[in-house]
Amino acid sequence: MTAQFPAARPRRLRRTAAIRRMAAGTRLHPAELVLPMFVKEGIAEPQPIGSMPGVFQHTRDSLRKAAHEAAEAGVGGLILFGVPAVKDARGSAADDPAGIVQQAVADLASDVGDTLVVMTDTCLDEFTDHGHCGILTPAGEVDNDATLERYAAAAVAQARAGSQVIAPSGMMDGQVAAIRAALDGEGFEQVPILAYSAKYASAFYGPFRDAAECAPQFGDRNAYQQDPAGPVGEALREVRLDLAEGADAVMVKPALAYLDILRQVRDLVDVPVAAYQVSGEYAMVEAAAANGWIDRDRAIMESLIAIRRAGADMILTYWATEVARRLS
Repeated sequence: MTAQFPAARPRRLRRTAAIRRMAAGTRLHPAELVLPMFVKEGIAEPQPIGSMPGVFQHTRDSLRKAAHEAAEAGVGGLILFGVPAVKDARGSAADDPAGIVQQAVADLASDVGDTLVVMTDTCLDEFTDHGHCGILTPAGEVDNDATLERYAAAAVAQARAGSQVIAPSGMMDGQVAAIRAALDGEGFEQVPILAYSAKYASAFYGPFRDAAECAPQFGDRNAYQQDPAGPVGEALREVRLDLAEGADAVMVKPALAYLDILRQVRDLVDVPVAAYQVSGEYAMVEAAAANGWIDRDRAIMESLIAIRRAGADMILTYWATEVARRLS
């Protein structure tokens, strides 16, 4: 009697590490990784962020050192967030030529600007005393159009300091158009815009608000960031609008909880798509690993592969330098 064997044996292509590596359909490269970094005014030493083990609020000097390490590892870019010593209702430090972000950008552009891409987050929440992403009305709501003027001014200040990519994250209507017009008007036509196009009002931002010291003093950001339960079409509409206004690349944030959105955005557009592996995603893995509940290194790589497989061309991740070294 002839034995019955499976007609197909998919396991043949999984049998050894070398075969799995050769047949892999999704690969990571260090140049696809972007490192988010925090610089704080008025501190003498880098300050560890309790909710994000291994991540720091940097001094200008320690920021430069960490940026050099990222460049040496082959990281593709970094994106800078600032914490000024003084905050006010209009976020004055955001466009102050002597502000901490502008000074640090000038440092980085000089040090590593030929090796990796120096990007800046363009928003107001890091600079306002109320913690919201824009100028407030007397009723305490974010004034969309007044905020656009501040974004435009901040973007020009960042470009003038040496930022190579402007990344508006506030989710204001018309923010890309306002920034594009301001950059072009000041002679920065060649500076691209990476738009945070599909940014959700997520619980996964908690640790970031510790790092950037920008938790809202009242209310929340649900009135301007997207509803996690909102229609998929809303995200795609935001992407189309940003591209029509002049965005050169678009972003989905957070990453892992929105891989379905990421995939649909990737299928929609013919520009680079970024995804932000946010602070809460980082903190969950680090906390679980510290308790011995998961294999830290495998979890990091698996999460990044998932984001890449869903369609991201660029991944913003706090593990960028570590992973780039591992890949190299």
